[in-house]
Amino acid sequence: MKSIDILVEEHSNIQKMLEVIRRACFQIVEGGEINHQDFLNIVDFIRNYADKYHHKKEEDMLFVDMGNDLGEPIKNGPIQGMLVEHDMGRRFVRLLEEAVKEHQQGKEEAKLDIIANAIGYQTLLADHIEKENTVLYQMAIRNLKDQTKDNLDRKFQDYEQKKEHQESREKYITFVKRIQKKYL
Repeated sequence: MKSIDILVEEHSNIQKMLEVIRRACFQIVEGGEINHQDFLNIVDFIRNYADKYHHKKEEDMLFVDMGNDLGEPIKNGPIQGMLVEHDMGRRFVRLLEEAVKEHQQGKEEAKLDIIANAIGYQTLLADHIEKENTVLYQMAIRNLKDQTKDNLDRKFQDYEQKKEHQESREKYITFVKRIQKKYL
């Protein structure tokens, strides 16, 4: 399924950012300065690439089709679990952004909240990606109707070909490469 291949590739880009987040937090623990702009750019990446670009396709396309084809037990079980984790991630990111802004304003203790929320997000998403790649996506490949798979692949292709999505994808992939060089 081309649609699943796209999601797995996006997970790879997100995992690269998770490595950066972990390394940036470790540098803080080791006494390094907090680069506020880097953390705000990471928040931007998470919100616009991981969430609005990647999670949107899962939530609005894949999960809907899986629920329709595979029924309530899938919708109220594994899919609901993934949706809850998406929301937990959004909360970590909101709190991370607040902590960065508080630290910018001189609240030194906000350093704890930066690390706690960044690592909370990093750990949550690393586990989340593993579950999606090895369980949920495989369930879709094995169990979705052929017609649903074809329709899903078409919807993904249409989504990917939109100019604003191509530009956004390139922007954030370039950002990942740039920030990896700085932290890894």
